Amino acid sequence: MLLKITDGQALDERRLMDVYAESNLENADFFCPEEPDKEAAVRMVESGFLDFLKNEFFKEPEAICWVLEEGGVWVSALRICRIPEGPYYLEALETRPDRRRQGYGVRLLSEVLDAMKAEGPFRLCDCVGKKNAASLKAHEKCGFRIVSEQGYDYLHQEADDRDFGLEYRYERP
Repeated sequence: MLLKITDGQALDERRLMDVYAESNLENADFFCPEEPDKEAAVRMVESGFLDFLKNEFFKEPEAICWVLEEGGVWVSALRICRIPEGPYYLEALETRPDRRRQGYGVRLLSEVLDAMKAEGPFRLCDCVGKKNAASLKAHEKCGFRIVSEQGYDYLHQEADDRDFGLEYRYERP
């Protein structure tokens, strides 16, 4: 089932953090290098992530956290917001580590694109790490194309040579 969350208060925090478990573990070293207890560092990262969602992300225009739920488990998630006077921006497409390689990321992305198409024409941008073959393949399966050798994070207004810039365009037929 596809869930559309537009308010930070509506998040099931634990289920969402389970989707982003691997990223939060990786981010613990970056954001909390002084914390020797890895579990405590992950809790700090999760807290910061949830704070960002509630106090920053959901204040963006048309901010949505899309979640794919299967059998009561949140298996995959992503975020989309509208960049003022620009495209929609997608970030953080991720699938729970124990549910990878089962098509959930592609399914979520496809269902989100279908929901957006029902609203009319749009342009959706994303940046994906050049070494993230699984994510690149998922995006391309859903119709994204690489448009730049340098990714651009519209929320933070930063370019990164480690990413590709991807784009999906929908024009009403």
